[in-house]
Amino acid sequence: MILADKIIALRKKEGLSQEELADKLGVSRQSVSKWEMAQSTPDLNRILKMSELFGVSTDYLLKEDAELPEPAPTEEQPETVPPLTHVSLKEANDFLRSNQRHAFLVALGVALCIVSVTPPLCLDLFSPAIANLSVVFLFLFIAAAVGLFIFSGISMKRFDYLSEHCIDTEYGIDGMVKEKKKRYQPRHTVMLIVGVMLCILSVVPPIVCSSLVSSAFTDRLGAVLLFVLIAAGVFLLVNTGIIMSGFHILLEEEGFSREEKQNAARMKPVSAAYWLIITALYLGYSFITWSWERSWIIWPVAAVCFPVVILIAKAIRNKAAK
Repeated sequence: MILADKIIALRKKEGLSQEELADKLGVSRQSVSKWEMAQSTPDLNRILKMSELFGVSTDYLLKEDAELPEPAPTEEQPETVPPLTHVSLKEANDFLRSNQRHAFLVALGVALCIVSVTPPLCLDLFSPAIANLSVVFLFLFIAAAVGLFIFSGISMKRFDYLSEHCIDTEYGIDGMVKEKKKRYQPRHTVMLIVGVMLCILSVVPPIVCSSLVSSAFTDRLGAVLLFVLIAAGVFLLVNTGIIMSGFHILLEEEGFSREEKQNAARMKPVSAAYWLIITALYLGYSFITWSWERSWIIWPVAAVCFPVVILIAKAIRNKAAK
């Protein structure tokens, strides 16, 4: 085995990316990449540092016929560093393109869920026969939203490993992703501001409509405009949030660091149970009271409470582990 192959094998065994190894050796990532592609060789000082870092002899590194000695058997050898999954430049670009489409479809589905309450609000003004059709339109909106969620989820399934596993990105990916993130940041900021403003201003139409001409028609019109503005604001927030999270996933930052990924894997059953309970509460309350125009508030409240639930679950888990 030549030196280039030994560096690759030892680096992956230690769970280090090229950039992390470069930081430990005081060189650039390009240098490590060239070593691993056998385009150049490290100097003696770097050889000595790698010998200490990987716990091998310099003979093993420099001699092609030298074999790595087997570690002494121990009673328990816990794996402290998770294995890294290699990500190529093509995979990274495919993920970013697919994530943009995924962001649009999910945001559209959420917006459809919000505006699904508008047909009952509008059609209730007409005859009972027409009013009964409002339920049909409500479920058509919800069915379309669920279809978008399922289709988008299936199309992104092949990229689950990026957010669940610790990754080792190919040379050039970090720089490419950081550049795209930098270019997208101004648009992200604008979408966040506009989305939040639309949600805040959504209360204005009901107030204006009831103040100018108070009637059943104007009251319903104000309520419809409220939900439309909320849907538009939430669409922008969800869309840009998912797109930005795609950059964070590839860069392993924010909520997608390696430590967070390991914690998320442990909390996955808690998360699944939590959202199943919330869904059951939403559907149960909505069908019992038939107050679809109010029951949607369960979702933003649940989203705010979710981090608290996860913190409590982590605290209980840590206490039980001691």
